[in-house]
Amino acid sequence: MGKKLRMSYDKEGDVLDVALGDPSPAISEEVENDFFIRRHPVSGEIVGFSILNFEKWFQEVREYKTLPLEGQFFENVQVEEGSGQNAQRGRV
Repeated sequence: MGKKLRMSYDKEGDVLDVALGDPSPAISEEVENDFFIRRHPVSGEIVGFSILNFEKWFQEVREYKTLPLEGQFFENVQVEEGSGQNAQRGRV
């Protein structure tokens, strides 16, 4: 099963934070100006990312900013009403 995507935005600090799954230990690495990925210190798995100066980045969006990440996202949907089973569909 996929991990839940958790997001928060600190307006005062102008920081967007995105976590993949439950909180876990991580080491941050700046991969582009103001863009940090967080990796698990043992597995190297990406467990989240942060964008500093978020409003500045997207204040006047004229084109999309491509970030150095790839991933798969799935939507949980009910397979059968009342069955309690979930399916995943819709890769993004």
